[in-house]
Amino acid sequence: MLTEAMRHEIEAEASLFEQRRGACIEAMKIVQRHCGWVDDENLAEIAALLDMTPVEVDSVATFYNLIRRSPVGRHVILVCTSVSCWIMGSVSLLQHLQERLGIGLGQTTADGRFTLIANQCLGTCDHAPALMIDNDLHRDLDPERLDAALAHYA
Repeated sequence: MLTEAMRHEIEAEASLFEQRRGACIEAMKIVQRHCGWVDDENLAEIAALLDMTPVEVDSVATFYNLIRRSPVGRHVILVCTSVSCWIMGSVSLLQHLQERLGIGLGQTTADGRFTLIANQCLGTCDHAPALMIDNDLHRDLDPERLDAALAHYA
């Protein structure tokens, strides 16, 4: 259920658009920031607020790869799998992460701290390999830099 704070934030975003539906992605990001993910109930409430159907909102959510439609850990790690990152060693970084965290892609650690997700591109090819932890971009990675980055999320 949307809280009053979430409703207020969504209404503020919707007021910036000529058509309320223009705030759809921002509305889901607001819910996700508060709840960690967008469940069916919140999705339906967003749809009602923005004069959309739940199917329309869900179609936006499934297209936009940064919206989570299932529960995730406290920190989401997006590993770039673009050609540039792949050439520069993202496969070995992914293996390092999987071994260190004890999870595979799409999984969450037993303590609920991290969820590991592949992402097609993070748009930083000139500093590959890269990944994001929450909203923080980490570039020019090797295992040591990766371990140092993870330490900040302990």
